[in-house]
Amino acid sequence: MPENIPMILRWSAYEHEHIERGSDWFWALGIVAVCVAITSILFGNILFAILIIVAAITIAIVARTPPELVQFEISDRGVRVGGRLHRWDEIISFWVEDEHGGEPFLLVDTIKFMSPNLIIPLQDIDPDLVRAYLSERVNEVPMKEPISHKILEFFGI
Repeated sequence: MPENIPMILRWSAYEHEHIERGSDWFWALGIVAVCVAITSILFGNILFAILIIVAAITIAIVARTPPELVQFEISDRGVRVGGRLHRWDEIISFWVEDEHGGEPFLLVDTIKFMSPNLIIPLQDIDPDLVRAYLSERVNEVPMKEPISHKILEFFGI
């Protein structure tokens, strides 16, 4: 391992970018949810209507909640996101996305069922340093941010 790379990389970043939503956004969410729920009831699917209303309320609550500051760490043990450690034997590959002009982030592909793709913001740390550290242990494979993450980001979640 090169001497200029530390044994542990630590930084903190917010889970996602918080977009302050105005009251118009919440009104639009409520109107769309109520319209879809009424349509669902007209088609005889009351359970789906309840699900739509609960989902809209959940989206509204999450959109109002500011993101948490999460601690990230890359060490000899693996990649730690908050309190959860992803060991090296669980990590398939990684990709550092820093070429599209936005905030750089790290994509990590894991074998875990519930969190197969990690999207880690690289605020306050050099992306080249992260790339050098990870390339010592895992293959770098070009990846793109999942569309589901982009949709959740659009809703401010």
